[in-house]
Amino acid sequence: MAIQPSPIGDPAYSDNFPRIPESAHAARHLVASALHVWGLDRLVDSAGLVVTELVANAALHARQDTVEVTVTLRAPDLVRVAVADRSRKMPELHKAADGDEHGRGLTIVDALCDGRWDVDRLRSGKRVWAELLAPEGDAR
Repeated sequence: MAIQPSPIGDPAYSDNFPRIPESAHAARHLVASALHVWGLDRLVDSAGLVVTELVANAALHARQDTVEVTVTLRAPDLVRVAVADRSRKMPELHKAADGDEHGRGLTIVDALCDGRWDVDRLRSGKRVWAELLAPEGDAR
């Protein structure tokens, strides 16, 4: 794994992972490492859950063999977690029934980021992202 800082723009780290559910562990590590560098350790749990859900969705619905995970410092107290894949199928936020085993991922993401998530269409697929705001006094 070769974590790469962003050469321009907002500070960011990204890496490519196999498109399998088990990649969520490595993605959480990438996000936690970046948050630690930026002094935003209080976001580790929430951001880790967000990236886990986004990687799980990509593993289930995307095509090709890899996904790209990026964590970006958008402002001193605002972080964007994104997962890009090669599928053009747009994710849908819906309410899962009590007995459903799947279908809660984006609901969890929506709750953790207070609705600050979206999808960017890319030439080769899409990027699903969510932004998390650090509690006041958490940023450097």
